[in-house]
Amino acid sequence: MALYEHVFLARQDLSQAQVDALAAQATEIVESNNGKVTKTETWGLKSLAYKIDRNRKAHFVLLNIEGPGSVVAELERQTRINEDVIRYLTIRVDEHEAGPSVMMRKNERDKKRRERTGEF
Repeated sequence: MALYEHVFLARQDLSQAQVDALAAQATEIVESNNGKVTKTETWGLKSLAYKIDRNRKAHFVLLNIEGPGSVVAELERQTRINEDVIRYLTIRVDEHEAGPSVMMRKNERDKKRRERTGEF
């Protein structure tokens, strides 16, 4: 089975529950096409480098996927239709990263730094 990383950006005005529902919907699409989602990470609401469809921020979500190429084709087709997703990217990888992704480690490092300096 091929390994993929799928990242999508959801609109800034969605609640966290709606973003989780989008991730669950993507997982359902993958699993219904003989694929498997091995990890789902929500990176949170982050600022964008430039406006995308009048959005200055977006919710970032990462899915690690195992499956054939047809899984990715169907996932991207469904994602393209969804109005809540403003951007997405799927790449094939040789192996999935064990443990938390770089973005999650960065969030933890920044949190510890703020606690150490007394910023909130």
